[in-house]
Amino acid sequence: MKLLLTSGGVTNPSIHSALEELLGKPVAESHALCIPTAQWGHPMCGPASVRGLIAAGPTWQPQTGLGWSSLGVLELTALPTIGADRWVPWVREADVLLVDGGDATYLCHWMRESSLADLLPSLADTVWVGVSAGSMVLTPRIGDYFVEWPSASDDRTLGVVDFSIFPHLDLFPTNTMAHAERWAADLGVPSYAIDEQTAIKVVEGAVEVVSEGKWRHFEQSR
Repeated sequence: MKLLLTSGGVTNPSIHSALEELLGKPVAESHALCIPTAQWGHPMCGPASVRGLIAAGPTWQPQTGLGWSSLGVLELTALPTIGADRWVPWVREADVLLVDGGDATYLCHWMRESSLADLLPSLADTVWVGVSAGSMVLTPRIGDYFVEWPSASDDRTLGVVDFSIFPHLDLFPTNTMAHAERWAADLGVPSYAIDEQTAIKVVEGAVEVVSEGKWRHFEQSR
């Protein structure tokens, strides 16, 4: 799987160019599935924000509003009830999975429960575009700072990549570089703080930061 891990989506020409490089074709010729599941685990999200994602509202233009050839919805909480013979072909036929933000531990839970997590290693040509929690879910840990789902047992996530992500740098008063420094110091893994104009591209283990904004890499703290 090819990864484009973002804070705010495809927000500038550099990230857009990186996306089409990963796709191997224009966005307008690519078929996407959007995954809203993480939203249900976060207290700031709900029916209106899920609708905004699916309808490509103003906030979600850099994700679902890019002009995809086709755009479908994959709700992970439904998958265990319909059988893999139905949903696995939908995933395999998609060029890209657009995985929205919310709570990463909730998303992680449903990726495991739905078995989508088990399918990922076989999706060699599929592009994963994560936004916020949709990026963080692939990291080893998100830090207690970002856990909002009351049923989360801890801050551990899937560990597909070996670094953690602090998103929305400087977007909120509680997401400053000073907050990121304190967050990174407690993780015990390498990490990145990224703003809305930054993405992390990962292909076959090679990591590249694509940015027209602000970011910082933190070495492993312990």
